[in-house]
Amino acid sequence: MPPILNGQSLRKAYGATPLFDNIAFTVSEGDRIGVVGPNGSGKSTLLEILAGNIEPDAGEVARRKLARVGYIAQSSEFSPADTVRSVLQQALNRIHGPHADHEARLAETLGRAGFEDFDVRAATLSGGWRKRLAIAEALVQHPDVLLLDEPTNHLDLAGIEWLEKLLLNAPFAYVVVSHDRYFLENVAHTMVELNRMYAEGIFTVQGNYSEFLEKKDEYLLAQTKRQDALENRVRIEIDWLRRGPKARTTKSKARIDSANSMIGNLADMRSRSQTSTANIDFSATDRRTKRLVELEGVSCKMGEQVLFDKLDFILTAGMRLGLVGPNGSGKTTLLRLLRTELKPDSGEIRRAQNLRIVYFDQNRQLDTNLTLRRALAPDSDSVVYQDRVQHVASWAERFLFTSEQLNQPVERLSGGERARVLIAKLMLQPADLLLLDEPTNDLDIPTLEILEESLLEFRGALVLVTHDRFMLDRVSTTVLGLDGRGGAERFADYSQWNVWKNERGQKKNSELSPRSAESAENAAKHTSKTSSNRIKKKLSYTEAREYSTIEQEIANAEQQLQSHRETMEDSAIATDAPRLEQTMAAFAEAESRVDALYLRWTELEAKLK
Repeated sequence: MPPILNGQSLRKAYGATPLFDNIAFTVSEGDRIGVVGPNGSGKSTLLEILAGNIEPDAGEVARRKLARVGYIAQSSEFSPADTVRSVLQQALNRIHGPHADHEARLAETLGRAGFEDFDVRAATLSGGWRKRLAIAEALVQHPDVLLLDEPTNHLDLAGIEWLEKLLLNAPFAYVVVSHDRYFLENVAHTMVELNRMYAEGIFTVQGNYSEFLEKKDEYLLAQTKRQDALENRVRIEIDWLRRGPKARTTKSKARIDSANSMIGNLADMRSRSQTSTANIDFSATDRRTKRLVELEGVSCKMGEQVLFDKLDFILTAGMRLGLVGPNGSGKTTLLRLLRTELKPDSGEIRRAQNLRIVYFDQNRQLDTNLTLRRALAPDSDSVVYQDRVQHVASWAERFLFTSEQLNQPVERLSGGERARVLIAKLMLQPADLLLLDEPTNDLDIPTLEILEESLLEFRGALVLVTHDRFMLDRVSTTVLGLDGRGGAERFADYSQWNVWKNERGQKKNSELSPRSAESAENAAKHTSKTSSNRIKKKLSYTEAREYSTIEQEIANAEQQLQSHRETMEDSAIATDAPRLEQTMAAFAEAESRVDALYLRWTELEAKLK
């Protein structure tokens, strides 16, 4: 059977620099493809080309005859007049098929998505429920392939787990662009990275996200070796050229051409290997006060709904608190209470004197009419960071902006670039307490890793609201779980909260909408990707996964070693020289394997101390 989508020699550019050039991308039956890449590499553009929404500058996408392609954009917006029911009815009317089963298909799809009130206005739904509705709109058309652009944005943790289950059981192929590392680990069987550092501009690995990271490391190591070897050859050729060879013979001409070709290849390899990362570093104040904020008996309602009741909590210097719970459970409301933007219905919130609070707003509130220059430096062409004056061009470069972008309006920036502008503004404000409301939205994975490192090194306190489970596990020292019904409990990490939630029999789709307080499916126990929050704070993603399995690997290796030992002791083997030699070689190899695993275990343990 031919592929569902077959893109060949695809090129797309905005301005002089292409996003990607001459790449191939194929989607076949049963494919589960995850796509990653730095901001600006063209991930969203590629999806839109595959969906047929925009045309490539070169190349073409062949679509299998009668194939249905569903596309879910990053932002899910609906007409004010549309209801949940009408959105799906319109989607069904766009496809050819019997109308008799439309109502049953509509009800079944909305039920799977967790909707109970089909007549609620779509535009009044929360961001998470609008995302669910967009997914349901695509599903009701029974697509052959579904293209999802950052589908976890705006979904709460329960919503992400619902989407994971949906995709894992999907009868259709899908391509998902995401920065959520756990999500990619769970749903992708093939990983693709768009990145200019690859010679072809694209790197494909058959496997999940952790396997992709391993193959990428191998590729980069091989690339470094190739570059070193080429640099040595180029150095020799340059010395030869400097001695002034006369290009009179065919042999000399050929060598000169070869030298020039190698020099060009090396320059190209160097340009591709030069990668930039944002330089993020939040500044804490010199405050010596231990207690920063104290909540005593705090209760808060939203209309008739009790968000939390009689909440007691103390935020101290150095604490990294993760807030978890379904959308509508009061996470953002609690941040607003900490900022004094709201007052509790009852109870008391005591703050340290002259407490400095810095807030990262999930809504990315920037004046889009400003230029990048004025957004980064409102009053002059310089900023003051950690008591040192820096020119705005240098400050912009720290966050991967070029000097040419300084006079461009903010409205032309991508979501990830706007997030970096906000982070740049926040870094100029020394803080006792950082309040971060969904800081991961639109950030690429390399920037996320830099942000995590900065938060781990921040000396003040921080409160983190995020749907990124990896960041929660790695950064937070304490997790406060809200259930949206007034309850709040404290946990060591996200995994502990998730187990507690499932043991209490809460429903997986518990995200709260304007008309629907509970979902329609029971929670399936989520398999934690890490055994301990402590592991995630000290180890990288691949190291944490390695650490979680290394004890079992050691046990298996020791069992294999014992098996070889018993074989050597077998009298039939001991008297057969060739077989004995073969067994002894296998024993030595197994013994080396055990020693290497124990050494690696010791190295990982040392990092945790």
